[in-house]
Parts: sequence; C-alpha cells; structure tokens
Amino acid sequence: MIRKAAVLPLLAAAAAGLPTAAFAHAGHGEASGFLHGLAHPVGGLDHVLAMVMVGVLAWQLGSRALWLVPATFVTVMALGGVLGVAGISVPAVELGIALSIVVLGAVVAFGAKAPIAVLLALVGGFAVFHGYAHGAEMPEGAGGLAYGLGFLVATALLHLAGLAVGAAVGRIGERTSPIAVRAVGGAVALAGVGVLTGLL
Repeated sequence: MIRKAAVLPLLAAAAAGLPTAAFAHAGHGEASGFLHGLAHPVGGLDHVLAMVMVGVLAWQLGSRALWLVPATFVTVMALGGVLGVAGISVPAVELGIALSIVVLGAVVAFGAKAPIAVLLALVGGFAVFHGYAHGAEMPEGAGGLAYGLGFLVATALLHLAGLAVGAAVGRIGERTSPIAVRAVGGAVALAGVGVLTGLL
C-alpha cells in the first residue's frame, strides 16, 4: 500500500518540473499559448473548486487513488479540450461544470464508499466538461498544443493543491480528520450550489 505522506513530495516535485519542461524549447508564440492555457483554469472559481476537490477526493480515498483519480481527470480533460478546439458540440457544459463542484463536494462530504471504477467514471465524466470549456475558449493565435499543455499543467497543480489540502486537514487529528475533510467537501458542495444558481 502506498503511503500518503510518501506520495505528496513526489507529486510536488513532478508538478514543479512540468512548467520548466514545457518551456525548454518553446518559441515566443508557444510560450504565450502555454501561459494562456496555464491561466485559464485558475481564472474561474468553478474550475478551481472542482480541481481542488478532485485532489481532496484522491487524498480521502488513498492508496492508488492518490494518482489514479487526478490522472484520470487530466487525461479525459485533454480529450474534452480536443472536442472544444474542434468545435464539436457538447451540451450543457456550464451546467456540467457547476454540477461537478456540487457532486464532487458531496462525495467527499459523505465519504462515499463507491467502487473506484465508479468514482473514476464520475470524475472522468466531469472532466469532459472542464476540458471542453478550456478548449472552446482558446484565444485566437494561441498554439493549440502549447495552450493545451498549459491548462493540463495548471489542472495538475490544482489537483496537487487539493492533495495538500486533504493532507493538511487530515493532520488536525486522527479523531477529527474524517469530519474535517468532510466539512471541506460540504463547504465546496454549497459553493457549487452558489455557482449553479448564479449567486457566486
């Protein structure tokens, strides 16, 4: 079984190296596209809350879910981004994004014990909406590959932040940590309702 404490530093090191690798041989246009992509997921509360909650969920599940849940989201989100760039219609994108905050927050709040395959399907389903939004809103003139790499890196970093939130809350105490982590999920689910209703 993989220990949570051992995985977090490895994830941090990998995530920190991604932007450097992306810029290694990039021209000015590619760098601009990368920066646009990097900024897009962090520019909206809806994306930030959902991405961080994916990381918290991964931490809550532990073991192989620590990497499997974020990796599934990033991979499927890339496919959603391709749909957005290609202009292929995906219905109810904004609704799907808002619901992702509510549902992922609720899953964490209630400590759902569903099979990992079900949770991966759920996470992957929501990833399509987030990826589509990123792809469809790509600025004109931005290189598609560099832009896509940018929003994938930003998403991975937000997942890492979620893992860190889960770990930090989990250290409050062995008796209170499950309740504390669930409280974070509940707060995010309520924020999702605010996004869904237009209050946030």
